[in-house]
Order: sequence, then C-alpha cells, then structure tokens
Amino acid sequence: MRLRSLGSGSTGNASLVESTDGLRTTRVLLDCGFSQRELAQRLARAGVAVEQIDAIFVTHEHGDHVGCALALSRRHRIPLWMSRGTWRAVNRVVDYAGPLFAEEPAPADDDLVFFARDGECIDIDGLRLVPYTVPHDAQEPLQVTFTDGSGRLGVLTDAGCLTAHILANLSACDSLLLESNHDPALLAASAYPASLKARISGRLGHLSNPVAAEILAGVAHPGLRHVVAAHLSERNNTVELARGTLAHALGASSDDIEVADPKTGTEWIVVA
Repeated sequence: MRLRSLGSGSTGNASLVESTDGLRTTRVLLDCGFSQRELAQRLARAGVAVEQIDAIFVTHEHGDHVGCALALSRRHRIPLWMSRGTWRAVNRVVDYAGPLFAEEPAPADDDLVFFARDGECIDIDGLRLVPYTVPHDAQEPLQVTFTDGSGRLGVLTDAGCLTAHILANLSACDSLLLESNHDPALLAASAYPASLKARISGRLGHLSNPVAAEILAGVAHPGLRHVVAAHLSERNNTVELARGTLAHALGASSDDIEVADPKTGTEWIVVA
C-alpha cells in the first residue's frame, strides 16, 4: 500500500491511496478539493488516470475537500462515500427563505452514493477503510484509516482538538498524514479578524503545530515509518515550524518529517 498527496492546504486537498496484491490494483481518492481539470492534471503527475479510480471518500463538505467529488463521480461512474451529514450539507435546497437541509436528500445516482459511519469498515477490493468522527465545524465530518492487511495508514487533516477517539483510531499506524495547520503565535499576530482566529484555534477548528505534536506523541511507536504534515496554513505557519515541532515530539530530525505541499503534494510514500 502506498500514499500520495496530490496537494494539501486551504486552496484544496486530495490524496490517493493505492494497494496492489500482484493481480489487481485498487485506488481510493481521499477528498478532491480541486476542479476536475486540475485534479486530472495532478493525478497524471502521479501516473494515474481518473478512470483508474475505484472509489472516492469525502471527509466533509468544505469546498477545499469536496471540490468536484459529485461531478467526478457522476461523469466517470465512480462510487462515492461520505457521511449522511456531509451528503445533506452538499445537497442543500436553496429557496427564497435561504439554504435549507433536505430531511433525506435523494442521491443523484442511487448506485453511486454510499454512506459511511464511524467505526463501520468499508471494503473496496482488498483495501479496508475505517472512518472515525472528529471535532470540526462541519456536518458529521469523518477522517479515515486504511489497511491492506500488511500496512496501516492513518489520516487526520481537519480537526480542532485532540480526543481519545482520535488517538485510538490512529494507534498502531505505519504511516500518518497529519494536519499541522498553524503556529499559535503566528495566528495571533496575523491580520485575520478576531472571529476567524477564534474559529481556526477553537475546538472545532484546525490543529495547531503543538496539538498535532501532542497527537503524534500519543500514537508514536517503533513501527511508525512515515509522518507527513498536511494542511499547513500559508500565512500562519511555516514548513520549518511544522517540521520542527513534530520532529521534537518524535525525538527525531526535522528531515524525518515530510510536508505535503499545496501545489505538488508529495511523491509516492510506501506505507509499510
């Protein structure tokens, strides 16, 4: 099993998880917060065509994560997974009274949309996904872990604080894609409005470098091979600060922490 970030930041997020057993290769796109054209270009740089994607998993409805997911699924007949809360959020009914949530929105294609729940395993051709709930300002957001039976990948890109549930789900991972969004001092000194600062730093916002390091320290073990810092703020963080803080939590070198770039993501990373 291997991972490739296609780009991670406030302008868009997408990652590709690929597993092969020698006979078949399974590819799951985790979030697709870009236009269809941009996503296709980023996939091409990874040596993958859109038609080779077996499933899409959307963590929550924010534009930098859901992006073109619905249009991509419909155009290429790709199964689409998300929580019911996320599905309701992306299918808002707008009338003169403003946005309303449909009580049970009908899927555009019944055979393409599937609902994920906390702790319920999803098997996609030998690749097993386990969604888990996180604190974030969205409608039923989910993050996810992946395993192919020999390796375990943990993903956490949008959460506001550390929880025991997060630590339990990210334990025993061989590789981690972990949000390290902002440095508290840089955020406090930024030109952002006070309301936006409070949202980002709040319990339903985004992980600061120190909290990401606390999570990392809580799940670290001798078999943890790769740590990728993700969703870095371009204004309120630096690669050096994120790397240094996470490396300190591991007692490792900053060079041991990889960073997912907003434009180029990462190269392929073998999970285990």
